[in-house]
Amino acid sequence: MNVQDIRKQFPILNQKVNGKDLVYLDSAATSQKPIKVIETLDQYYREYNSNVHRGVHTLGTKATDAYEGSREKVRKFINAKTYEEIIFTRGATTAINFVASSYAREHLQPGDEIVITYMEHHANIIPWQQVARATGAVLKYIPLQENGTISLEDVQETVTENTKIVSVMMVSNVLGTINPVKEIADIAHYNGAIMVVDAAQAAPHTKVDVQDIDCDFLAFSAHKMCGPTGVGVLYGKKALLSNMEPVEFGGEMIDFVGLEESTWKELPWKFEAGTPIIGGAIALGAAIDFLEDIGLDNIEAYEHKLADYAMEQLSQIDGLTIYGPGPGERAGLVTFNIEDVHPHDVATVLDAEGIAVRAGHHCAQPLMKWLKVSSTARASFYLYNTEEEIDELAAAIRKTKEYFTNVF
Repeated sequence: MNVQDIRKQFPILNQKVNGKDLVYLDSAATSQKPIKVIETLDQYYREYNSNVHRGVHTLGTKATDAYEGSREKVRKFINAKTYEEIIFTRGATTAINFVASSYAREHLQPGDEIVITYMEHHANIIPWQQVARATGAVLKYIPLQENGTISLEDVQETVTENTKIVSVMMVSNVLGTINPVKEIADIAHYNGAIMVVDAAQAAPHTKVDVQDIDCDFLAFSAHKMCGPTGVGVLYGKKALLSNMEPVEFGGEMIDFVGLEESTWKELPWKFEAGTPIIGGAIALGAAIDFLEDIGLDNIEAYEHKLADYAMEQLSQIDGLTIYGPGPGERAGLVTFNIEDVHPHDVATVLDAEGIAVRAGHHCAQPLMKWLKVSSTARASFYLYNTEEEIDELAAAIRKTKEYFTNVF
């Protein structure tokens, strides 16, 4: 895996920010896009922009073939059994909301349990809060260990015969925790519950095999995995999707429309009302090609190496607290705070050095409360980052710490 060759594929990295070479360490929020993806999106709009499934003319046929071809790439990418299990959505948030709105509201009754964790992104908390409010179900949280990991013993104690849904992120966007979703799915199924996996932070970085995990639903977004914004994927087992009602209604998802009632198309199109995100879905296919050419195993190993190196370098800085599991146990990000310096101030000073990190609650306020902080700074790594950039980050953090020590 030649990182310098990979970096050449990302034109946005070849620029200066505040007079310094850009060091982009915010891929957990959104990744940068390689030339292949940019050109694929451009080619669609330049050469065969057309709606899909509706016309027999040449452009429409080409667009439909590319759109459905991308669905097949997604199917193979996550090892789903059939294309019918792949629903294009506006992103992971929409995908989880589809499950909450269609499956959960139909199946849950007062006293039923929904089980999640304290580390979940708001997109995997709020939909379940709304379902619980609407159905009378009870929302329960699996406790976290001191280092921000999940104990399977705690999962077994939290998930009961009353649990109907377990929904857990595969990788934490704050802690870098890699959750044992396969084992959690086993516990959920043993108790008669379904398993939902938020793979937004996993799909870009590691192989995801829905049949091996045996999850019932899984969601991820294109924009975190070198694809465009505004498009994502909901995977669902065919038997479940077949018995679910659509969430959105209108054109494209119908079979027959009468004056009083209508019928729906077969899977997967009954969940894709209206004109879909055609260019985005096609470009997602190009992103998958790009990642698979490099190899997800290679990407995962390289990012773990970067995370371990970052932990080693940053842990040497006095007054810096790192949250989450230790080296060798986390995905490619490091979340931290500097004593007596607000994370937004940290991010502002780092930006002056050309370094882009994220500061705030990272759409994980319950986790911030568990950590006993209001916000943190986060440096997240991807296949185009280098150890030299981590050295620059460490140097800039020391400069930040020195600046605020001298000023205040």
